[in-house]
Amino acid sequence: MDALVFTIFALAALVGGFVSGFSGFAMGLVVSGVWLHIITPMQTATLIAGYGLLTQGYGIYKLRHALDLRRAWPLALGTVVGIPIGVSILAFLNPTYLRVGVGVLLMIYSIYGLARPVFAPIKIGTGADVAIGISNGMLGGLTGLGGVISTISCQWRGWPKDMQRAVFQPVLFVAFVVISLSQAMAGTITKDTLTLYALGGPFMVAGLWSGFILFGEIDDETFRKSVLALLLFAGLSLIVSTLPFSFR
Repeated sequence: MDALVFTIFALAALVGGFVSGFSGFAMGLVVSGVWLHIITPMQTATLIAGYGLLTQGYGIYKLRHALDLRRAWPLALGTVVGIPIGVSILAFLNPTYLRVGVGVLLMIYSIYGLARPVFAPIKIGTGADVAIGISNGMLGGLTGLGGVISTISCQWRGWPKDMQRAVFQPVLFVAFVVISLSQAMAGTITKDTLTLYALGGPFMVAGLWSGFILFGEIDDETFRKSVLALLLFAGLSLIVSTLPFSFR
C-alpha cells in the first residue's frame, strides 16, 4: 500500500470513527464506500466487523451510566438468531431486488421522519423486542446493515439519546461478535488484514473520540434528525450499490 492509498484508507477510518462516535452506528456505511475501491471486499468486511467491536465497545463504555441490559437483551438475542437466518435466506433471493426494496423503505421512513414532528413514543414488550431483534439480524445477514431496525425501534420509544444508544450499541456489539467469530471460523482474518487493522486503528480511535465530543453537545432532537439522515444515506447507498456502474 503506497502513501496515497494509505492516506485515503486512514481518512476513511477517521471519518468512519467520527460518525460512529457521533451517532453510534453507520461506521461500516462510511468506510465501505471508500475501502471497497482500494482493498478487497473480504478485507473490508473483516475490518468493519473488527472495528465494529472497537467502536461499539467504546460506545458502551462511554454510555455505561445509561446501560440497562434488561432493555437490550431481547433485541440482542433476536439479532443473534436472525443473522444466520438472513444469511441462509440470501441464497434464495435476488440481492438486487432486496437491496432496492429495503433502500426505498429506509428512504421513505427517513424522509417522513425528517418532515414531521417527533414520533409519539411507543411502548414495546419483550416478545415484540425479540421479534424486532430477529428482523434486525435477518436484515444484517441479508444486506450487512445489522443495526438499522434496532436503531429505528429505539427511536420509536421516544427515549433520550443516551438511552437509545445504550440499547442499540450493545445489540450492534453482539452482532459484530457473531460476525467476527464467523469470519474467524471461515479463515478470512489474515495477517495482511490484521496489519491494516493496526495501521487504521489510531485514526479510527481519533475519529471515535472526536465524534463522542460532538455527541455530548447536541440535544435529543438534533440526534433524532442526525440518525434519520444517516438512515436516509443507508437507504440511498443500498440503491446505488445495485446500479450497473457501481463498484462491487
